[in-house]
Amino acid sequence: MNKHEWELTWVHKALLVAFLDGIIVLFSYLMALLTRFDFKFSEIPTNYIEGYLWSMPFWVAATIVVFYVCRLYHSVWSLASISELQMSVVSYIMLLVVYAAGAIFMHLKMPRSYYFMGYIISFGLTTALRFSYRILRFYLGKSETDADATDRIMIIGGGAAGQVLIKELTNGKKFHTKVCCVIDDNPNKLGRVLEGIPIVGNRNDILEMVKRYRINHIIYAIPATTGKNRKEILNICKESDCKLQTVPSVAQLINGEVNVTRIRDVEITDLLGRAQVKVNNNEILTAIRDQVVLVTGGGGSIGSELCRQIAKAGPKRLIIFDIYENNAYEIQQELKRAYKSLDIVVLIGSVRNNSRINWVMDTYKPDIVYHAAAHKHVPLMEESPNEAIKNNVIGTYKTAKAAARIGVRKFVFISTDKAVNPTNIMGASKRLCEMVIQMMDRKCDSTDFVAVRFGNVLGSNGSVIPLFKKQIAEGGPVTVTDKDIIRYFMTIPEAVSLVLQASYYAKGGEIFILDMGEPVRIDDMARNLIRLSGYTPDVDIPIVYTGLRPGEKLYEELLMSEEGMQDTENELIHIGHPIDMDDEWFEKKLELLDDLSSHEADEIKKTVAEIVPTYQYKGK
Repeated sequence: MNKHEWELTWVHKALLVAFLDGIIVLFSYLMALLTRFDFKFSEIPTNYIEGYLWSMPFWVAATIVVFYVCRLYHSVWSLASISELQMSVVSYIMLLVVYAAGAIFMHLKMPRSYYFMGYIISFGLTTALRFSYRILRFYLGKSETDADATDRIMIIGGGAAGQVLIKELTNGKKFHTKVCCVIDDNPNKLGRVLEGIPIVGNRNDILEMVKRYRINHIIYAIPATTGKNRKEILNICKESDCKLQTVPSVAQLINGEVNVTRIRDVEITDLLGRAQVKVNNNEILTAIRDQVVLVTGGGGSIGSELCRQIAKAGPKRLIIFDIYENNAYEIQQELKRAYKSLDIVVLIGSVRNNSRINWVMDTYKPDIVYHAAAHKHVPLMEESPNEAIKNNVIGTYKTAKAAARIGVRKFVFISTDKAVNPTNIMGASKRLCEMVIQMMDRKCDSTDFVAVRFGNVLGSNGSVIPLFKKQIAEGGPVTVTDKDIIRYFMTIPEAVSLVLQASYYAKGGEIFILDMGEPVRIDDMARNLIRLSGYTPDVDIPIVYTGLRPGEKLYEELLMSEEGMQDTENELIHIGHPIDMDDEWFEKKLELLDDLSSHEADEIKKTVAEIVPTYQYKGK
């Protein structure tokens, strides 16, 4: 339907309603006159009949004009609500004045009950006319959907968001859809009705009510729930095997990004069980704006997100340094499209190449360095420890020395929870990098060296989520190393926000640690992802346990016992205190590791175990 046809349809509907309003006014005042004389038409005096006939054209015209001025012909009456009722009341208050002025002007002398009864009847009937469509549609639609509904919906949350959602779903033009019941943990709401839909229980009743009302679709409509409560409720919902969706977060609603009716599928990030990390964006923008910023490993999962958020801050120049040209090219093109005036330089090279990294520092003289270049895949590094040492440890050492030499203001190293009491060479290499950072901070007064330690990043390259999604798409099986293995998780934006704020908080030598809430069982995550993909675990998609891989442990830690804990302004970000060590001895060990990086793997691991006492290497 084009715009002209739509306008024509609206005009036709408005004219029809106006015509019916005129009929109602005629009928209302005739009924008022008949009521005054006990419905005995023959007993009505002639002058009253003449007064009625004389006044009605004015009454009808005045009513239609006032209704038009009050926009009562502009509403969508299939969605009539309190606002339409309020407009009707306002229009009749205006009509009271107009009718009184008209009666005086026409010298109309009619029984007082005639005015009163006609006014009341016409108000009731014109208002009923406007709500009749919705009332009829509700009752007729209810009988239809009861029998034919294929999408039977349960709303979780009997608050404002749930109410808006029910209105949208009830008044929308979706066939075979029915909102059947509401769940809410507030005991005062139990047994009450929300927009005609019964509130039938709390979270403990979800599975029972799913069976009773034959629910196949659940919508989570509590935007403000805390992470723990949200996780608990969603976990119960997933046991129902219903399609599961959720409304946007409070932050999205407040920012105006979306409205409450923009429901989406539940994502694995909804099940983290904690609040999202929030940082002071103004502080970060101030720290980065008009600075020359270098991101090593800028094409990777963390590095590319760092580049995105840094670009928003308006740096003087952004330098992306990466050994993988395809990744670097992709983030370069993305940022060029998004930020036309951004001064962006993309350089290909390795942090292991001493002359290359020194040339980059000398040429561009960055103010801030975010060092994200690293090998991170645990099993692969276990088989190639020389590469883990050369890239992660020696590469970090060379980059840090080059930064110190030219006077970089802040150097932020990306670490991992696997650096704590490591059982694999990748984690041990990251612990060595943290030791490099703390040593460099003690040796260099002009540069603040800090490390940022966090757990697994959801959706990053090589993480379990992309692997699980690929396995599910292929029909399974989904492989989990151990049924009891647990990990801390965070989102890529959270990780990057923490890294950026660390650069603001940094005074030198700190290891920043995120309070990541409760760890997540990988087996639960796999099963949840299977359910969220519309399948049943162990029925549609099998789960196979493959055993712990070399160097892998059942759980990760974020803090070593000797590090202690210090709070920051952000309650979810903490600082581990520096650990004392012999810097001269450590530098000699780094030189030895550099020499050994071309030797046999076992020799490297033995040396790493000497330097990192918490590295649990058992040898061959």
